[in-house]
Amino acid sequence: MLEIWQNLPTFINPIAFQIGFFVVRWYSLMWMTGIIIIYFVLKKEKIGKTKIYFDLDKLMFYLMGGIFLGGRLGYALFYNFNYYFQNPTKIFNPFSFNSEGIHFEGLYGMSYFGGLVGALIAGFIFARRNKLDFFSLADLVAPVIPLGYFFGRVGNFLNGELFGRITTMPWGMNFGDGVLRHPSQLYEAAGEGILLFFILNYLKKRSFFSGHLLLFYIFFYSIIRFILEFFRQPDLQKSLMWNFLTFNQVIALIFSSFAILFWLINYVMIKGRKNLI
Repeated sequence: MLEIWQNLPTFINPIAFQIGFFVVRWYSLMWMTGIIIIYFVLKKEKIGKTKIYFDLDKLMFYLMGGIFLGGRLGYALFYNFNYYFQNPTKIFNPFSFNSEGIHFEGLYGMSYFGGLVGALIAGFIFARRNKLDFFSLADLVAPVIPLGYFFGRVGNFLNGELFGRITTMPWGMNFGDGVLRHPSQLYEAAGEGILLFFILNYLKKRSFFSGHLLLFYIFFYSIIRFILEFFRQPDLQKSLMWNFLTFNQVIALIFSSFAILFWLINYVMIKGRKNLI
């Protein structure tokens, strides 16, 4: 039984189905599942528990567009700049052309923090255009986002990518190179998905100021990501910084620091206003 577990990734075909040159991977299906679940949970939250009225379909369109644009641009700029500088059309073009015709290659590589920035910008634009308070809208959306990460990280596992560092632990897995590695995708599904979901939904019971759940989300995601990066195989495109930290860990520290700073500024301002009263 242990041997089956350790070699489980080698039994998984990352392709769900293929029609001609069109290939659908389990990774894509997992992300679509996460997006659909987020949509219906937000729909329930929006109708039942808030007084914020907006077009949810349009909001999802804005957010998905922001995540895609930000994620791809972030990956191109910070993870594979030389290649995409020489091949800029590859950033958003999933097709390749040669003498044999058109080939669908897909798009590989997304920067989480680039996608986060893209989503924040898209959400801000949506809020301005619909005359909504951006931070109230963000507090509604933030606690639901980890549901998408859970399915996304399971998709990474099924795709046989973003696996962990070499380990001697019996629950390690062989991802095709003949050695046991941490199944870091499953660690992240549990941490960035399940754990973060429960943390944020617990904090929903308390109200500090508008935007507090967005800042809690950024902070706790960054901390969880920082810890789990110690189990994940570092990106080949990036060397360890100070021979210790991955590039993602440095970015996570920056984002968590900004979240703390903005949280403290807002908290102090609110305390000050109450003292004046």
